[in-house]
Amino acid sequence: MSSQIQDPHQKKEENPPQKQWSMQNFEVGRPLGKGKFGRVYLAREKKSKYVVALKVIFRQQIEKYNLLHQLRREMEIQSNLNHPNVLRLFGWFGDDERIFLILEYAHRGELYRLLRKTGHLTEKQAATYIASLSKALVYCHEKHVIHRDIKPENLLLDHESYYILLVVIVQTEDFLQGRLKVADFGWSVQSRSKRHTMCGTLDYLAPEMVENRGHDYAVDNWTMGVLCYEFLYGAPPFEAETQSETFKRIMKVDYSFPPTPHVSVEAKNLIRSLLVKDPSKRLPLPKIVQHPWIIKNADPAGTCSE
Repeated sequence: MSSQIQDPHQKKEENPPQKQWSMQNFEVGRPLGKGKFGRVYLAREKKSKYVVALKVIFRQQIEKYNLLHQLRREMEIQSNLNHPNVLRLFGWFGDDERIFLILEYAHRGELYRLLRKTGHLTEKQAATYIASLSKALVYCHEKHVIHRDIKPENLLLDHESYYILLVVIVQTEDFLQGRLKVADFGWSVQSRSKRHTMCGTLDYLAPEMVENRGHDYAVDNWTMGVLCYEFLYGAPPFEAETQSETFKRIMKVDYSFPPTPHVSVEAKNLIRSLLVKDPSKRLPLPKIVQHPWIIKNADPAGTCSE
């Protein structure tokens, strides 16, 4: 199994030669994380010295849960996305036991860790990350990709510089630290029509999913509201002791703004405009970056430091 890694600046009609990857191309370093279906390691491509995250997935586990089709869809979708705020999937290869994904390395890890460490984000941090996420999702939606599982664990932060791996050479582009990257497209789908699969993570589900109605891109807009709230208050708005109670709160759009920490009126206005039960009335993603709270607080460069 292999994938072509191509210069994003090349014209579409050009067909560069396909690169066949194998473990012989990489020096594998320390583990970065462990999941249900495999592990992620820091690795370096031997020829270019380019550092990547190598995700190792065990075929036995994927086949046990009948997820091979879903994994294949995830790989196809993510490998065709090329945006500063979307984690790149450069390629993949495999053997009889494992599948290896060659991913962009996000040096600073999950945004979830920063949120747990600080309790909540400042308004400038939250606005910067919400603006960056909006841009990423606008790009995805233009390509008819619905993510369907946006949450702090699936948002990564990169390092001071970012490298693009090409077929033969490495090109460097300098970015500042803390740029947000959308990752994990496991529940994503590429579709122009409504979908009916209930998927994602409990606290971030939109009402139309909970009620088993058809859903479209607007589920990502809803999740933006949930995330904005969680960034500022440290917990998702519909959190409850049981799953059924969370479902009820989501369906009723039952949430409130605690007195602490202090959150501005403009931020609350943005949250209210996204947490709307009727999907057609949620604030469109392109208008998020035009919202007064974003304009006032977001770093135009899309970067934050701790």
